[in-house]
Amino acid sequence: MKKLIKYIFIILIIGLVLVVGIDLYVKLSTKDSIKNELEINNTFDCILILGAGVREGEPSPLLKERLDTGISLYKNKKAPKIIMSGDHGKANYDEVNVMREYAISKGVLEEDIFMDHAGFSTYDSIYRANYIFEAKNILLVSQRYHLYRALYISRKLNIKSLGVDAKKSKMVGDDIRSLREILARNKDFFKVIVKPKPIFLGEKIPLNQDGRITNDKTSTLN
Repeated sequence: MKKLIKYIFIILIIGLVLVVGIDLYVKLSTKDSIKNELEINNTFDCILILGAGVREGEPSPLLKERLDTGISLYKNKKAPKIIMSGDHGKANYDEVNVMREYAISKGVLEEDIFMDHAGFSTYDSIYRANYIFEAKNILLVSQRYHLYRALYISRKLNIKSLGVDAKKSKMVGDDIRSLREILARNKDFFKVIVKPKPIFLGEKIPLNQDGRITNDKTSTLN
């Protein structure tokens, strides 16, 4: 029994070291690609805003930070198009249309907004931005804790990208999200080795088209 406990303890220590090591590797390998808005000098194919929660038809504080940052980048001509990528897997839960409506209300042209209704994960969002929308050079927008993983995924999928930190203020749940992200980084570290196709793909929608082709409903702002 003592030997068994010893072996279990050793396995746990090895597992912990592996988890921490992978997390550190992902962060160190991508940290120099995370910028603030003022450091973005190049023009990109698109701004990819990664979805987060919505509440009663409104973006959560976390998502609002991402949207405000992406909209600012768009207005400063860092990219001509915005891809709103999030979860729209159920009729009663729709991140992407909430994101779209918010952007329109802030002055973004409807035709410049593309919606990815099947961005069910960070991996799917980035894979689909490249495969479906044919984006080759992407400006990723999220909070720093999330950008490490998003940038790592894009690198392993051979997609050029930079990340813009949308963080503006400390929020309730930040510490929990950071801890959960350690496991998410480990998960996607192994996922990009296999490079599986997303849950859904579909027909290609190049960004040189009118973004309204991705609409599944008419803007309530019209």
